Amino acid sequence: MNTAAKLSTYALGLAVVFGGALGVGKMVGPTATPPETTAGHSDTHSDAHAAPPAAKSDTPGGLQVSQDGYTLNPITSIATGPPADFRFTVIGPDGKPVTAYQVEHDKKMHLIVASRDLTSFQHVHPEMAPDGTWSVKLAVPKAGSYRAFADFVTNEKLTLGADLQAAGDYRPEPLPHVSRVSAVDDYTVNLAGNIVPGQQSKLTLTVNKGGEPITDLEPYLGAYGHLVALRAGDMAYLHVHPEKGDKAGPEITFYAEAPSRGDYRLFLDFKHDGKVRTASFTATAVLSDGHAPSATHDHH
Repeated sequence: MNTAAKLSTYALGLAVVFGGALGVGKMVGPTATPPETTAGHSDTHSDAHAAPPAAKSDTPGGLQVSQDGYTLNPITSIATGPPADFRFTVIGPDGKPVTAYQVEHDKKMHLIVASRDLTSFQHVHPEMAPDGTWSVKLAVPKAGSYRAFADFVTNEKLTLGADLQAAGDYRPEPLPHVSRVSAVDDYTVNLAGNIVPGQQSKLTLTVNKGGEPITDLEPYLGAYGHLVALRAGDMAYLHVHPEKGDKAGPEITFYAEAPSRGDYRLFLDFKHDGKVRTASFTATAVLSDGHAPSATHDHH
């Protein structure tokens, strides 16, 4: 599929719904299902690799190491220092490593590694050996507790999670403050809108560089933006992508629904000038009559 056709499956409207299981609409796993009010939405490529519907579950994505017969099996540990191979398998219902995966958003495996204090985040794409062992060069910035999320599609879409420990003096940091602006390199990303528990809320992210709006965002994994959201406390996981369309910035729009009050950490990957950057925000779900978060900065 050429880039234009691939990008036609996306737009800058993102359905980010944390409803009971942090999914879109009535999704209960990490797969995004379009809201009925959004015409032409497709969270996956409209080709032979489109992901099947998620299995029904009452547990948010990423909270379980095993689901529907599949188990995330870390083989090696993680550590600070130079990048080293991190290897893992996904054990299937037959007790053997899975080797048949579908391509979703240009990759067969999306691996997220985030610190438990939500101050460290990596989104990488391992390579699979013929025996079903995945590997990727990985290093974490500090000692402590981490959560790894394997986001993939076999005969269903799943996100499995496993805890990892990086040895050393563990000094957890407080959750980054609620923020309206994220600064990364020479870029700033502004967040407008509030997350309101129990209802869809419009969130708009605007990308600028040097005070000028960016209108030539580059496709990354077939999209202009990728969002991973982690709920503070239990690290429930959601990964969604833009809807149909081809606008390359500066605004990226999301529709978010939170299951309850509380803090959520949002990580937006975007590509410009040949480099992928990550803007991060802490957003608090407040009641519709509550106060909006103050306008503060989140620096990387």
